[in-house]
Amino acid sequence: MGNSSTTNLSKKSKPLPIDSMFTLPSALPSLPSGDGFASGRIDLGGIQVCQISTFNKVWVTREGGPGNAGATFFEPSPIPEGFHMLGCYSQPNNKQLFGWALAAKDDDGGESGTALSKPVDYSLVWSSESVKIKQDNKGYVWLPTPPDGYKATGVVVTDSPQKPPLEKVRCVRADLTEPCESESWIWGQGKEINANGFNVYSLRPTNRGTQALGVAVGTFTAQIGGTSALPPSIGCLKNTKNSNELYSSMPNLPQIQAVFNAYSPIVYFHPDEKYLPSSVTWYFTNGTLLYKRGEESQPVAVDPTGSNLPQGGANDGEYWIDLPKDEKERERVKRGDLGSAQVYLHAKPVFGSTFSDIAVWIFYPFNGPGRAKVGLINVGLGRIGEHIGDWEHMTLRISNFTGELWKLYLSEHSKGLWLDASELEYADNSGGSGKRPVAYSSLSGHAMYGKPGLVLQGNGVIGIRNDTAKSNFVFATGSNFEVVAAEYLAVVEPPWVNYLRKWGPKIDYDRKEEVKKVEKLLPGRLKKTFEKFIDDLPDEIFGEDGPTGPKLKASWNGDEAA
Repeated sequence: MGNSSTTNLSKKSKPLPIDSMFTLPSALPSLPSGDGFASGRIDLGGIQVCQISTFNKVWVTREGGPGNAGATFFEPSPIPEGFHMLGCYSQPNNKQLFGWALAAKDDDGGESGTALSKPVDYSLVWSSESVKIKQDNKGYVWLPTPPDGYKATGVVVTDSPQKPPLEKVRCVRADLTEPCESESWIWGQGKEINANGFNVYSLRPTNRGTQALGVAVGTFTAQIGGTSALPPSIGCLKNTKNSNELYSSMPNLPQIQAVFNAYSPIVYFHPDEKYLPSSVTWYFTNGTLLYKRGEESQPVAVDPTGSNLPQGGANDGEYWIDLPKDEKERERVKRGDLGSAQVYLHAKPVFGSTFSDIAVWIFYPFNGPGRAKVGLINVGLGRIGEHIGDWEHMTLRISNFTGELWKLYLSEHSKGLWLDASELEYADNSGGSGKRPVAYSSLSGHAMYGKPGLVLQGNGVIGIRNDTAKSNFVFATGSNFEVVAAEYLAVVEPPWVNYLRKWGPKIDYDRKEEVKKVEKLLPGRLKKTFEKFIDDLPDEIFGEDGPTGPKLKASWNGDEAA
């Protein structure tokens, strides 16, 4: 990524994080040969697009938005010959500059192509003239008025009250667009929508997942409060290539492996962690048993490859996996085997094959009990939170234009969090081949976080603890991985991937009895507070109930839950 050009700021202005541009700490290695992956341009059918990640600064606000740090508004620049801007880019000032916006070239029938068109006019959405905020110059936000049959895919920002030239931006023929929606808050007068509030949000396709064709443009929308609905004239792009060419920009198998080698996360476990991951093979070869309903007295040993697991079907309670019967062996297997640990990769197209998501699945034989903070007291929750078998994951979001890492998703119980590559911590790889993104696994529950410390699920008085810290328990995921699924490549999936039942038994226990055990440790004034907190927890936390495997998670075919 290159350097952004800047305007002269007041000497009194303090440097902001956005004033420096983020670059990945390790360069992407030379990629194995392939088709269109990381070639710089992608043909969407009718239009060709490229990803611009260098910018000219247009307007700066110095308050409001996330962290009350303001936001900066840019034009993508330089734009290659024959390509056109589709809209401006913006991001909050509390992060280093790291983003992109697409530029497009009309590829529909040569010079007289109709895929792109100049707007017929602009309407002024908002200006900062009468707003009392710290800002460099004045800002004006314009919505292009598309010709009939076309959509705008972003807005234009200027530092002048004059309308931008019609040549400034291009609109896109409606059949080459998809519906889009607001995503994350960039800047404004408050996330809470009110009649007069002005807010800026990034845009993303409304429909997302492996089969969705909508393409994010990297632009934003600007709205005056009262509604979160977008103007009907705004859309995202769409990949309209036929099925034979739809995945031509996706990485092949050697390229997936090379990209993962470059960006494979390093996972730190808490120094008190008792329940570490293992490989699936280690789990199966250490006495794991397959049970069938009605034949519970005759479990069978699971084959090391999982070849005797029932394939397909549904999570109907007919089968489940359990630990060895011998108590000493059960306890040993529960603790996992970090030396054997392996991650399992699922590569899939997102945003109309302009990005690749590489889901990184980690298996733990056991999910440990929860802990709670109640006032100033920390208490163990007994059996609450325990279950046999635990699947956790992270997801690398890779640009198919460049092969660069742009985001990392960290699963945190039923949901998770996307972090920009610029927000991640990086550490030296144990193999000495460059820095890798870092994730922290929470004590016992194995939720993933980007920074060490305590994350409390609850309020400041009471909540479930998620403790993370550095320790000697470290997993460099690039040291042992396997691509187990990539439907667009017809990768042969191991039998265990298509085992769609539980990876642990369902064990009921007396919920009230477990709560009473905890309450005995609390002073009287905190007992009722604790009881109310427990009553508000989701039912799945209570009772030991093994999870299903990765293929039954909503994120397997859909977008990550954030």
